[in-house]
Amino acid sequence: MADNTKIINQLRALVLLTQTEEQVARTRISQARTEAVRRELTQNADNAAERIRAITEQLRALGGVPDVVTPAIGRLSAVLKAGFEQAEPLEEALLQDLSLEHQLNDRATYLKVLAEQAELPRVRALAERLQTAHKATIEWLTVVLAEEAMGGPAALQATAFQRVAGTAARAANAPVRFWANRVNEVVESVQQRREEAGERLSEAGDKASSFTDAVRETLTVGRSAALRRAERIARREGNREAADAARAAREELGDVTADELPIKGYDSLSTQDAVKAVKELRTAHDVRVVIRYEETHKKRTSIVNAAQTQVATLAKEAVGVDA
Repeated sequence: MADNTKIINQLRALVLLTQTEEQVARTRISQARTEAVRRELTQNADNAAERIRAITEQLRALGGVPDVVTPAIGRLSAVLKAGFEQAEPLEEALLQDLSLEHQLNDRATYLKVLAEQAELPRVRALAERLQTAHKATIEWLTVVLAEEAMGGPAALQATAFQRVAGTAARAANAPVRFWANRVNEVVESVQQRREEAGERLSEAGDKASSFTDAVRETLTVGRSAALRRAERIARREGNREAADAARAAREELGDVTADELPIKGYDSLSTQDAVKAVKELRTAHDVRVVIRYEETHKKRTSIVNAAQTQVATLAKEAVGVDA
């Protein structure tokens, strides 16, 4: 009887890892941005469960001892993974998902070669099936990460904890925080220019105080009004960076008018024409602005879905994946 110890060991490892994969996919369902993505993740989880059954079947056929512990370990691994990733940004969690898929694909490749050498066609066919599945998931995760890198919105949304973690990690670069820092610089630059012009220090202080009071006042009447006022003040003071940062924050909140959208006459377009126009946008930023506007104002699902698909298309181009 042939020694299939290596094959059995790999099948056992694949059962464990695929169990973790299934549980991770199920935890991701609640993070789906659209119903289409939710259905895809549900199907992925169901497919992983089917792969577990297929791997277990081959394991038993080779005389492997039925394993009742591995599935429980897989579920525990997924629970622990989900818990740990709550303390890190979404992109870090996705990178770990990608690492898991690469390991699964590498083991499937190794299993295929072992099966060829042992002349086990059913195991070889299983290995090829696993390779196909994991390569597709690797590609999907790569695109989702590219969407996130391009500013999103990505197919998956961060959980509340991940948003906090991501905000903490990127606080120095967050638009609103950046805007606040730049407003402080505007105050300082106003004072410096007054001093350099030879004007009295008291006048410069009055000007800076007045400016600061104006900004503080706007913060009390609402976030949107504050950002709009800050943008106007920054542009008036010649601080383009601060103005652009305030504008970016407004765009993220969906607080833009139809005239500010990258599609002319947007509000007059039918849903079908708006979908067509969205598909012609060539930057993730422009698509994102339209998505935020739709989510805030009109809430037309078909346009949001089309825009999300366009973000994915641009992300695929960025990472060299065929659309």
